Amino acid sequence: MTEDRISERRLLGAFVRAQRERLTPEEAGLPRTGRRRTSGLRREEAAQLSGVSTTWLTWIEQGRPVSMSAPALARLAAALRLGAAQRAYLFNLAGRRDPDAPETARTSEPPAEIAAAVAALPTPAYGLDPSWSRCAWNAAAGRLFAAWLAGPEPNLLRYIFLTEDARRLICDWEDRARRVLAEFRADYSRRLHDPAMKALVADLRDRSPEFARWWDGHAVLAREGGLRRFDHPEDGLVAFRQHTFSPASSPDHKLVLLTPETP
Repeated sequence: MTEDRISERRLLGAFVRAQRERLTPEEAGLPRTGRRRTSGLRREEAAQLSGVSTTWLTWIEQGRPVSMSAPALARLAAALRLGAAQRAYLFNLAGRRDPDAPETARTSEPPAEIAAAVAALPTPAYGLDPSWSRCAWNAAAGRLFAAWLAGPEPNLLRYIFLTEDARRLICDWEDRARRVLAEFRADYSRRLHDPAMKALVADLRDRSPEFARWWDGHAVLAREGGLRRFDHPEDGLVAFRQHTFSPASSPDHKLVLLTPETP
């Protein structure tokens, strides 16, 4: 077994265990009986709900080389109440195709439609490539994120976790940084063998204690919109609604649009 595959199995095991321990018996549809040392599901409970043996689940969590069929993984995902991003992460780490996942085309070239849309929009908008580095932005985004978009560091995660400017600009920095990391992890699982992605994670783990600690928490989230607040050095406190889109021709790229939030 290659070193990469061993690493993936360890990641898979840590992820499954983290999700099991986060899920309460009530959330899983089980009655709470007697005193429990932890609030999460016991391993035998998760195994029973998944229709698998406790030994199989134990070996998964230990990162051991066991056979993992797509139907068994689907039952495990359902038992652990995984969301779409978490389910995709599970299947990607296991090296199996989710039978319920839609077919999508993939390209490494930045799509022209992102550049065109960004240029046409009057409010802050920017594009992210598959490694979450900037690939296009308009003047409004350049003003809001001047230190990132006009700076030497193109990667959004390095900007958020490694610069003091990001901590000053982004209101509720810790909450936003944790959310961005969990969203990035969902994308990371689809590019596990990408040397650039592996180097990015290794670099951030070495240079940011927060990134290293939260990365080991194995939180996975789909990228969602919502309120984003910034303390701009010239404009003061400003608020936007964030919307994220991926073009059908290149779903690994993202178009991020910020619309002003009325007071």
